[in-house]
Amino acid sequence: MKKSIFLFAILIMALFSFNAEAQAIKTPKVEVPTADLKKQLLGALDNVQGLGLSADQTSKLKTNNKGFADEIFKILGGTGTDDAKKGLLNNLGGERQKFLTGLLGNDLLGKYTKKINGLVKPFKSKLGLASLLF
Repeated sequence: MKKSIFLFAILIMALFSFNAEAQAIKTPKVEVPTADLKKQLLGALDNVQGLGLSADQTSKLKTNNKGFADEIFKILGGTGTDDAKKGLLNNLGGERQKFLTGLLGNDLLGKYTKKINGLVKPFKSKLGLASLLF
């Protein structure tokens, strides 16, 4: 009797060990944002209606927006670690802030930032680490 209980216990342990191994946690694959997301971001960044910008300011802003978006997706698509990407994005955000302050001044910058944050909000989760910039 003791021998059959011992064999039964070993059999149960063997079954549980196979199940535990089969249920290993799989890490999800991180997707790099698509070109469509880049178009959405540029559309939001380029929306300056109601801000009263001059044609020169609008032109300079749109040119900077294109480079800014290109740089964001270049960083996100890179092979660095998340911490390295965060560092690069923080540097990019700092440079962007200096440019915008110089171009728009503090008053217009506040209005522009508020407008952009509202426009970017629906797809902010898709931006991943880049959402730190908005």
